[in-house]
Amino acid sequence: MPEFDLAIRGGTIVTASDRYTADIGVRGGRIVQIASRITSAAEEIDASGLLVMPGGVDAHVHLSQPTSDGTVMADDFASGTRAAAAGGNTTVLPFALQEKGKSLRACVQEYHAKAEGNCVIDVSFHLIVSDPTPQVLGQELPALVRDGYTSFKVFMTYDDLKLDDSELLEVFEVARRERALVMVHAEGHDAIKHITRKLEEQGKTAPYYHAIAHSEIAEREATHRAISHAQLTDTPIMIVHVSGPDPMEQILWARRRGLKVLAETCPQYIALTKQDLAGLNMDFEGAKYVCSPPPRDHSSQEAIWQGLRDGTFDVFSSDHAPFRFDGPDNTGKNNPNARTSFKWVPNGIPGIETRLPILFSEGVSKGRITAERFVALTATNPARTYGLYPRKGSIMVGADADIVLWDAQKTAPIRQEDLHHGADYTPFEGMEITGWPVRTILRGKTVALDGAVTGAPGDGAYLARGPSEFV
Repeated sequence: MPEFDLAIRGGTIVTASDRYTADIGVRGGRIVQIASRITSAAEEIDASGLLVMPGGVDAHVHLSQPTSDGTVMADDFASGTRAAAAGGNTTVLPFALQEKGKSLRACVQEYHAKAEGNCVIDVSFHLIVSDPTPQVLGQELPALVRDGYTSFKVFMTYDDLKLDDSELLEVFEVARRERALVMVHAEGHDAIKHITRKLEEQGKTAPYYHAIAHSEIAEREATHRAISHAQLTDTPIMIVHVSGPDPMEQILWARRRGLKVLAETCPQYIALTKQDLAGLNMDFEGAKYVCSPPPRDHSSQEAIWQGLRDGTFDVFSSDHAPFRFDGPDNTGKNNPNARTSFKWVPNGIPGIETRLPILFSEGVSKGRITAERFVALTATNPARTYGLYPRKGSIMVGADADIVLWDAQKTAPIRQEDLHHGADYTPFEGMEITGWPVRTILRGKTVALDGAVTGAPGDGAYLARGPSEFV
């Protein structure tokens, strides 16, 4: 009998803190030995010339999520996790969204029904709290946190999702008491509404003006307000999808005062700018790039890179929110309503499959960040932040054998025709990438190989989580 189910030989192992050459022995889906030489395995993989990293943990994705206007998301759990696997991920954390007027517990049960048996890689749910009734705050939310849903998101904008300041404070207090981490979408709703109205009065309704309405000033103000609420209630928070230097300054201001404020950014803030929303000539193609907060400018990109290097950012996520451009029954971004004003364009872009290649290529391959920092941002820190470490996000004895092999020299463009997501476009079309994941291994099983998905729905499992290391 072979000693191991799988041996990965001869690769350069890269973790968040180390880089070394060794073999990895896997048994029962776990890493059981790391040694200079491992023999006697049922399956052997020659990783010579490749980087061996923990599987990516994408901590911010939207799958099968309902929308207020009936627009259908382009990815369900099957297509979304397939795309994630092809992009080097072994765990994703989508959101179970509470629709107003509905039980939070019932919404979680609905999401489990959508995910059950359909996931190619492992998943765990964040919650979205949109209707913090006394029942939700007093019973449902505390009980769900104790059941392993140890993080939840709140919104400071969007008519159907936003919480007012009093509601935010109430939710923050529950989070502190139950040791949950609050993720905050920080944009000032009233400021956005005001500028939107002014732009529409001037006839400025093209997708480009979404980037003007969702200004960095509104993001900065909301970030400061969220931090103030966190300070008042002594609650750790995560500011998600930070787009530029203004909100970054608020986060650093808070940290200098000893507050527990974490920060996340995303590929759109290093690879796109607001000019992409203009299309070729202020045309509707710009709708493909509409997301919130929107991409900013090149100086903002440089600020984001500095934050990725110096630790301002803890996590790099995709914020995958996929819509079709030409959706069925006029439900895509290119719908009649959206053409009347940017405010009706579905918010979000696909990125679950391209997150890791973009950061590796633009960061590691171009010398902006180290491979170790790449691992920290995309796997180890997300696992630590959301109660999955060391089972996920690490290469160590006892951890799940979630491993991705990288060819740091492979060069190819991002092309929609090669991707596995459900959207009909990628905002990163034609971007030249150096460094691609060539094999994704989930608990010892190869689920993606050379761009092809070899895993099947049902390979992935649901993960209950412990509390964040930061609460």
